[in-house]
Amino acid sequence: MIHPHTELRFISDKIGYGVVATKFIPKGTITWALDKLDRIFTPAQVRAMDPLYQQVLDTYTYRNPEGNHILCWDNARFVNHSSNSNCITTAYEFEIAIRDIYPGEQLTDDYGYLNLEEPFEVVPEEGTDRVIIYPDDLVRYYHVWDEKLLEAFARLQDVEQPLLHILDLNTVAKAKRVSAGEEQMDSILNCYCPQHGRINGEAQQIKVRSPKIAYPF
Repeated sequence: MIHPHTELRFISDKIGYGVVATKFIPKGTITWALDKLDRIFTPAQVRAMDPLYQQVLDTYTYRNPEGNHILCWDNARFVNHSSNSNCITTAYEFEIAIRDIYPGEQLTDDYGYLNLEEPFEVVPEEGTDRVIIYPDDLVRYYHVWDEKLLEAFARLQDVEQPLLHILDLNTVAKAKRVSAGEEQMDSILNCYCPQHGRINGEAQQIKVRSPKIAYPF
């Protein structure tokens, strides 16, 4: 479930739609959480589908560590890519704002931690030299994302959390212990699914595709 202080908004002809903050969302806020309405498709289920449905899932899903495709039921599926994203996923099936997000600003994810099945090109952004997002970017950049997550977790109990109640009690307790420095944070590397794509940077025959919704704000 996406944060309630957001809405779907048309960004541009090139980008299409994106998820935009309607109110100030401070650093440390849970911006999305997996919920009971999100759909989970196994690889076997996806393979058995008509190519039309496969294309939809390829565009709007991410893969969990088990390789299953997760289709968000709400506007979360329209969150665009940024190589300098303001939200990052965690090992606890929720995402968190790693910096303050202001009204009118897009909520963005780095697709490098969504377990892509093949690389794709992205529009260059200031402050980063990444122009291709790879299936194994989690292995390459997890330490960078972990550092940003730790800073955000430190704020988790200091800000309003409208999505906290949909998390299970064990996850809430763990997140609070991490926030208080009482427990080590589980690395984002736990989200990695190694079955597809480049593994540990080893080159394969790579098809680089143009992005679909992978434009920065």
